[in-house]
Amino acid sequence: MKAQQPQHPVKHSSWAYAEQHAEEEPALAQARVRAEEIGVRPASPGVAALLTVLAAATQAHALVEVGTGVGVSGLALLRGARADAVLTSIDYEADHIQAARETFKDAGLPASRARLITGRAQQVLARLTTGAYDVVLIDADAARVGDYAEQGIRLLRPAGLLIINDALDHDRVPRPAVREDSTQVMRSLEKSLQEDGRVQTSMLGAGTGLLVAARR
Repeated sequence: MKAQQPQHPVKHSSWAYAEQHAEEEPALAQARVRAEEIGVRPASPGVAALLTVLAAATQAHALVEVGTGVGVSGLALLRGARADAVLTSIDYEADHIQAARETFKDAGLPASRARLITGRAQQVLARLTTGAYDVVLIDADAARVGDYAEQGIRLLRPAGLLIINDALDHDRVPRPAVREDSTQVMRSLEKSLQEDGRVQTSMLGAGTGLLVAARR
C-alpha cells in the first residue's frame, strides 16, 4: 500500500482556520494596532484564545507572565481566569508596560487585577512565592527561557500550568537542518521538560507553538 503523502497546504489551511476561530474583543484588536506602532509581536489570535481556555480550565486565581508586550496575552489570561484573579506581569521595557496598561483600561479591567512590573524577570521571579500560582506564561527571548521555566515550575501549585509561547521558534524547531541558537534552546527545553518528573507536557500547534507543562 502506497504511503500517504503529507498534505502541507491542507495542514496550513487548517492552522489558519483555527487561528481565526474566536472573534476578538475590541480591546484586543486595538492592542494589536498598538503593537504595530511600537514594534511588538503579540500572541496570535489562536494563542490568545487558547490562553483564555487554559486559564478557565484551571480556574486560575493567581497568574504570572514573563513578557508583558502590549497586554494581549495578559488580557487573554484574565478573561479566562476567575473574576477575582490577579496577574503579575513582568517586562523590562517601560513602554511595553504602559501599552499594557492602556490595553487593560480599554478592556475595562480594574487596576487591581494586574500587577505590572518593569524589571528583569529573573530577579522578580526569584522573589515570588513558591507554589502560589496557577498559571505561569513565558513569552520571552530564548536565551533565558530555560531559567524562567525552572522558576515557573517552582512557582506552580499542583496541577498548575507552565506555558511557553513560540516553543517552535517561528516553526524552525521541526526542521532538523535549522541550527539557530534560539532553535536549539527550544529543542533542549522541550526535551528537558519531557524528562522532568515534576511535570507532564504537551506541544500545541497554535501560533508558533505552545509548550504546556502541568505540575504534578
